[in-house]
Amino acid sequence: MAHENSKAMTSSERVRTTLAHREPDRIPLDLGSTKMTGISIKAYRNFIAHKGWQDLEPEPVILDPVQQLALVREPVLEKLGVDTRGLLPAAPAGFQAAYREENGYVRFTDEWGVAWKMPKTGGHYFDMTAHPLIGDIGEPDLDRFAWPDPRDATRTDAFRGRVTELRQAGDYGLVMHGVSAGILEMALRLRGFEQLFMDFALEPDLVCGLLDRLVEIKSAFWETALDQVGADVLVAIEADDLGSQDSLLISPEMYRRFVLPRHKRLFSFIKRKAPRIKVFLHSCGAIRPLIPDLIEAGVDILNPVQVSARGMDPKALKKDFGDVLTFWGGGIDTQHVLPFGSPDEVRDEVKRRIDELAPGGGFIFNTIHNIQADVPPRNLEAMLDTFEQQATY
Repeated sequence: MAHENSKAMTSSERVRTTLAHREPDRIPLDLGSTKMTGISIKAYRNFIAHKGWQDLEPEPVILDPVQQLALVREPVLEKLGVDTRGLLPAAPAGFQAAYREENGYVRFTDEWGVAWKMPKTGGHYFDMTAHPLIGDIGEPDLDRFAWPDPRDATRTDAFRGRVTELRQAGDYGLVMHGVSAGILEMALRLRGFEQLFMDFALEPDLVCGLLDRLVEIKSAFWETALDQVGADVLVAIEADDLGSQDSLLISPEMYRRFVLPRHKRLFSFIKRKAPRIKVFLHSCGAIRPLIPDLIEAGVDILNPVQVSARGMDPKALKKDFGDVLTFWGGGIDTQHVLPFGSPDEVRDEVKRRIDELAPGGGFIFNTIHNIQADVPPRNLEAMLDTFEQQATY
């Protein structure tokens, strides 16, 4: 494949070239542009202190409460040479999560009615504790449910100004988040995991009704958001975890019956609204059996590329799908090597992943999912320094 490295590119040019499966001047870097490519606020604080960058980031703040991710601000992004910037929808008008302390936990309920808790001491993220549509329900209950308003103007009011601000600062690759977790993930949150998995077999009409409503909500959000800034955004972010460490969460047959047609409907809607946009799907785990289906659904970008899961060998993924899919992530294993390896082991893995995934373009460097709280600053430094050394094509 030809590469285009005769001169330094802007970040936007670099990302566009990569998404077109050509080699840019160097591999693009993402950190913090999405809720799946970020960093725990604890790890972020430790890294800032380790680097002595308190002048760049004097007071880190939370971007995503559930995952306790940090907002990585512009001075740090510039220092690291991050190529991407994210647009994340705000909470709707009139909604503000009410946090309370109870029995050693911090608790809140989100706009969908899902309840969450995190240990007050030593907690790293929130876990779900209650699902608003659990139990014996039918279609009338779906009709009566208080669905969030995807067209609430407060969600996207800041997008135009944010794009203008970023354009004045530099030419970055802009990505935009959907309004919630993906359609399968939201169904699991609303119905409860065990309940929904039983529904696939026992209540298929209810599953279809629930997923259809979620597609409608997401499509309405994307219509509103893309009408505002669709011409500026390169990537539309959706997330639907389909795999565990060793297998799929649902069978390929169940995916093809229930989820694939609705993924197709949603992703094709996004592309009709913004024909140049690429669809990014975050899906953890051992999803190799579904990758052809995801491509059929309209997925252009796969994240986080969990190479530690069964069947997710990066060489094979690049060989089999690298002409169609961009791999966004996969830069280093965050389960074992980044938190528990030595800096030398970190360096070795970063070099290996770049060798496996970067040739021919179609690779944007990021860790495999978010950087967790226990990652030593020296390992994060080794990762970023090695990437900088190896990133040029």
